[in-house]
Amino acid sequence: MSVVALDHVQIAAPRDREDDARAFFGELVGLEETPKPAQLATRGGVWFQCGPQQLHVGVEDDFAPARKAHPAFRVEGLDAVRERLVSAGASPQDDDAIPGLRRFYVDDPFGNRLEFLEDA
Repeated sequence: MSVVALDHVQIAAPRDREDDARAFFGELVGLEETPKPAQLATRGGVWFQCGPQQLHVGVEDDFAPARKAHPAFRVEGLDAVRERLVSAGASPQDDDAIPGLRRFYVDDPFGNRLEFLEDA
């Protein structure tokens, strides 16, 4: 037995906020939406492709944002990503705790913590 890859990460969102997820992760961040299997589509939520992995935004009825656990997105052009997020009203928080990386945290529209990073 061996683990060969990380397939996807799921974060939660409140019910009926799929359009907000599409606007943020699709239009603003630039991830491509990928169709959910028909047997899961009725549950709500939306999935995005992120390199060979996926980001699943799932619906949670008693939603509470994840403030510590988070996905980290490796990007090229961190400053451009920051500018896009700031222009959309986000407030990135820099973190220089890992040598060799430039990174910041920002909240998605639901209050979940996200990290964006690139090599220094």
